[in-house]
Amino acid sequence: MPEYTFPGVYVEESGSNPHPIAGVSTSTAAFIGIAGSGPFAPTLIASWTEYQAAFGSSHGTGFLGHAVQGFFANGGTRCYILRVEETVEPAVSLQALESLDVSIVCSPDGNAIAGMSAALIEHCERMRYRLAVLDAPQAPAPVDGPPVALRSSYAAYYYPWVRLAECAEHGAIAAPACGHIAGTYARTDREQGVWHAPAGKPILGIAGLDQSVTEKQGEALNSLGVNTLRNFPGRGNLVWGARTTSQDPDWKYVNIQRYFIYLEHSIDNGTQWAVFEPNGEPLWNAVRRSVSDFVFNEWSNGALQGSKPEQAFFVRCDRTTMTQDDIDNGRLIVEIGVAPVRPAEFVIFRIGQWTADAKRDCS
Repeated sequence: MPEYTFPGVYVEESGSNPHPIAGVSTSTAAFIGIAGSGPFAPTLIASWTEYQAAFGSSHGTGFLGHAVQGFFANGGTRCYILRVEETVEPAVSLQALESLDVSIVCSPDGNAIAGMSAALIEHCERMRYRLAVLDAPQAPAPVDGPPVALRSSYAAYYYPWVRLAECAEHGAIAAPACGHIAGTYARTDREQGVWHAPAGKPILGIAGLDQSVTEKQGEALNSLGVNTLRNFPGRGNLVWGARTTSQDPDWKYVNIQRYFIYLEHSIDNGTQWAVFEPNGEPLWNAVRRSVSDFVFNEWSNGALQGSKPEQAFFVRCDRTTMTQDDIDNGRLIVEIGVAPVRPAEFVIFRIGQWTADAKRDCS
């Protein structure tokens, strides 16, 4: 604190919030698949040209190159490439992604590599802050919905495949749409926000769709958790669905799941400063202020319902969220309720951090 040595008026600058929370990135993707050449370690790229430099211009036997090209054509800006060997268990291959800052994962070769789609879901559920974009088999239409093993709030399932135009390397071919969808996610996040549904959006960089889906078929598939791609005269080829494969009504929408992932991840990252601080009223007030300011900004940006902040969210961090045992053992628990933009009541999740009063085993 400054030392004042004579009478007068002094002005001190003070930050309005010493611990502001920044929103995390939501649009970095990871593509897992088969390539004809290139490294097997995860490789960060920021353009189709960079992909070609690292993995070659040939698409090889898999669909990895097509998916990456579709990602950038639809608005993606950065992604990791994980070239895999078909003889290696998918779960083992995916371990290489665990330390990376990734929000979307997909494998355009998921239908060719045994167990890959299920492994992607398990990976996302365990990592908590990722969502898997999955492709249905090329044909026929999945009239029974996604397989039971692929039911999860951490996965979205798309049908049909897309048709890619002829080029010097290949004629017109059908390819999985996951790369184009991941790019659409990134474009929607950037232009509207992660809370907006990535649906009703044009699919760029394709010649058409591999299968035609009627309105009646689309309604039936959508109700089963299959997001369809459809052609509309005068509007083109559009993503026509934004559901997860979960049967839990609270988590059936892709944008709701991805928005809550964004909120929780941002708050978790943004409250790490509280670790090892004394677990008492001053800390609780500071955490509550930081989280409230962050969620208030989300409401101001239109991500939450309500004409007033108290209708949109609440933040609690006090003796109603923690027992004396929690306090004694250094557990700081913040309870946040938000009303996302949809007809729903508050959905509550809890964030926990360890404080300086944590009783730890130092042996």
